[in-house]
Amino acid sequence: MAGVSMEEALAGKDDLILALNSGSSSLKFGVYYHGATDEEPLLTGSAEGIGHANGSLHIRSSDGKSLILREGILESQSDALSALGAAVQEHIHTAPVAVGHRVVHGGPKLRTHQLITPQVLDQLRSATHFAPLHIPQALTLIASAQSIFPSAAHYACFDDAFHRTIPEVASHLPIPQRYFDAGIRRYGFHGLSYESLVHHFGVRLPERAIFAHLGNGASLCAVRNGISVDTTMGLTPTGGIPMGTRSGDLDPGVLLYLIRDEKLDADQIEDLLNHQSGLFALSSGESDVKALEGRSHSNDLQAALALNIFAVAVRKVIGAYTALLGGIDLLVFTGGIGEHSEPIRAAASDGLQFLGLTPEKIQVVSTQEEKQIARSCRTMIMDL
Repeated sequence: MAGVSMEEALAGKDDLILALNSGSSSLKFGVYYHGATDEEPLLTGSAEGIGHANGSLHIRSSDGKSLILREGILESQSDALSALGAAVQEHIHTAPVAVGHRVVHGGPKLRTHQLITPQVLDQLRSATHFAPLHIPQALTLIASAQSIFPSAAHYACFDDAFHRTIPEVASHLPIPQRYFDAGIRRYGFHGLSYESLVHHFGVRLPERAIFAHLGNGASLCAVRNGISVDTTMGLTPTGGIPMGTRSGDLDPGVLLYLIRDEKLDADQIEDLLNHQSGLFALSSGESDVKALEGRSHSNDLQAALALNIFAVAVRKVIGAYTALLGGIDLLVFTGGIGEHSEPIRAAASDGLQFLGLTPEKIQVVSTQEEKQIARSCRTMIMDL
């Protein structure tokens, strides 16, 4: 809390929760205590550019004071977590009672936030093929956190859990039933972000809402009465609309062409679709929207096309979800692009007034994934 010293905030608190939000090359985190009405931070921070020369680690106290600012290579998320553990020991002197882990995908058998047990870890290992880019990394970070904070209870907060409510008409892919039975279905992601938006609005959330989490990874969600009824990402976070470096949905014939004519194997296709596509491909090497907007203003046609393709993809989904919901009462933009790019927001909602999307129905809200992890952990602790 701004203006409150860590000593004041910590007084009498022995129920701290550490929230870990793991990304592909980043680790965001926060240490929270149970305030009067919500989880409140004692420490927050992030490690960015993990594995790269321009990496950084920044940890701040609840009153905004910078406790650690380190530039340079962080070899892994575990390195960043070790530094965080040392900061907790030095500045808080109290170990967290719980550690909450954002886990992108738990496969078909892990669809709710839950205590991490040996059985849950075994199930995660068996589900690696559902998210080979994410689950191994999550398992490594969980093991590191259990070593650094051995007295804490560790919880998995699954990023697809919010979407377990989508009906079969949205989750069932048009392929033979045996694949659905094996877990090949639409799962959806960014669930912790969407949960935080539902919490933010509370009783003010209207019946028909569309949430747009637009960042390097991007998705949209149709929400009826606070419940997810459809979302753009599918089996993996690669599906849906084009993203920073991810392709989004493609004609399956494109994949067949890459296999037959380009002779790409599964690993090469995976790398192409996750790391060489999206805005990065359309602009010939740039995935940052702010940089692309600068290039577009300088009459860079490739940058302008990339931004337009992205915005139009978002606009088409907003239109489709408005039809699905039978109207729209609220459109919320969140995520790095959604929160900070007014041109993308304007282009994504342009021309939809005929659907009833008026400016007063559009809001921009900061996502609070780490705080939402802490909230979920607190609920699970209280339910024990």
